[in-house]
Amino acid sequence: MKLRGVAYIFFAGALVLAGLGLGIVRAPLSQAPASASSTPARQFNPADATTTPGYYSVVRVIDGDTLVIWKDGDEITVRLIGIDTPEVVDPRKPVECFGPEASAEGKKLLTGQDVRAVPDPSQDQYDKYGRMLAYIYLPSGLFYNEFMIAPGFAHEYTYGKAYEFQKE
Repeated sequence: MKLRGVAYIFFAGALVLAGLGLGIVRAPLSQAPASASSTPARQFNPADATTTPGYYSVVRVIDGDTLVIWKDGDEITVRLIGIDTPEVVDPRKPVECFGPEASAEGKKLLTGQDVRAVPDPSQDQYDKYGRMLAYIYLPSGLFYNEFMIAPGFAHEYTYGKAYEFQKE
């Protein structure tokens, strides 16, 4: 019985540390872009899409683990590899605890950005819903997938098979 209590305390402590984001990930929290201003998000205009090779303009952020990019003249929905954020948009499910905060953080970091969407050769190119599977990097080099885990906006998520950065 004592061992079970110790395990619960250890687990709770780990959650607190993850929620505080105490430098657990490779990319320090200080690399996060400055907070977006309080001005409303700009509407995406395809004429403004990046022409930088390897980068794609973010059309919109659906939630903390899904976004839409402009790729080759089309809107492509991207599901991020290795993370899962609390649900906020699935009409079949209630909004989950901390979901609005995770979604807001994703919007703050990605809205108006040009990002690199990098596939993982160990994964399928698309998931069962037709979403492109990728890692997202901001122009600053920030690895968005990993960054979202440190402060607790997302948790590690493996769907089916191990992925490239799973052990990090």
